[in-house]
Amino acid sequence: MHTTHSSFVLSSSTPILIVVCGATATGKSGLAIRLAQAFNGVILNADSRQVYRGFDIGTAKPSRAELAAVPHYLIDICDPTKTFTVAEYQAQTYPIIQQLHTSAISPLPLLVGGTGLYLKSIVRGLRIPRVAPQVELRSQLQTLGQPHCYALLNQVDPAAAKRIHPHDPTRTLRALEVFYVTGQPISAQQGESPPSYPILQIGLDCQDDATDRLADRITQRTRQMIQAGFVEEVEALHQRYGKDLPLLKTLGYDEIGQYLAGAITLEQAQALTILHTRQFAKRQRTWFRADPTIEWFDADQPTLVEQVSDRIQQFMNNLPPLNQ
Repeated sequence: MHTTHSSFVLSSSTPILIVVCGATATGKSGLAIRLAQAFNGVILNADSRQVYRGFDIGTAKPSRAELAAVPHYLIDICDPTKTFTVAEYQAQTYPIIQQLHTSAISPLPLLVGGTGLYLKSIVRGLRIPRVAPQVELRSQLQTLGQPHCYALLNQVDPAAAKRIHPHDPTRTLRALEVFYVTGQPISAQQGESPPSYPILQIGLDCQDDATDRLADRITQRTRQMIQAGFVEEVEALHQRYGKDLPLLKTLGYDEIGQYLAGAITLEQAQALTILHTRQFAKRQRTWFRADPTIEWFDADQPTLVEQVSDRIQQFMNNLPPLNQ
């Protein structure tokens, strides 16, 4: 690390946001901690499962030592029996960024994670209807069947129906839910309102033969999770919340759950977790690559920290005066 970065303190007159994103297992958390230490920064979690208490090893949540080394926000803020929506994430994240921007010591906010919708909600300022899931309403709509529901959507919100595939029940139900709760089409309540402060998005990827190199990282991390007690974590979660908890059906937790149920061996659970994680990482890469504003760096580059630090410094040096 360059010594010129080690004592850097961001001026309160220059509010900015640095995003560190990319597919799973690309080393986002490790890089972010190094950057936070160099730039007087704090980390805001943008991983949709790390917000839940008790889901630690399987979500690659920062260790106690890492959490102690740098201030972290938006980790362990929700009970696993509840659903933490994108709207709630946005509603909690914006005030934290504002607080950091107006703080006397002006720490640099680093938004870090791989949940694309979380990141987009902040960077693009998605306008999200504040309508909580309506269990009874959804149940009633589901009994009608997707064709009937989609026909209803065509009637009440044709603009939304044009953007939603006829065989997409999740988005169809959500659009109907918003309409029946608010009386307004979801299409009229959506859009974007980006924040006014400058944002630099740093993307991590394994360039040059990316698939094989990222696959190696995923394989290594999955093995490390199991060695660190992932099976015991899932078993404890089963005992506390029951096997039907929706979060226990997510990546890694579902495969280990199958092993605990005796359906597959631990080796098979590990292999399936690796396979499904690789598939998930591919979808993440597709999502992030569609955003032309992300600046990409090679996750395996030995001088990665220095390269990204230099880019952040350059970004800040080129900011226009606040009064312009």
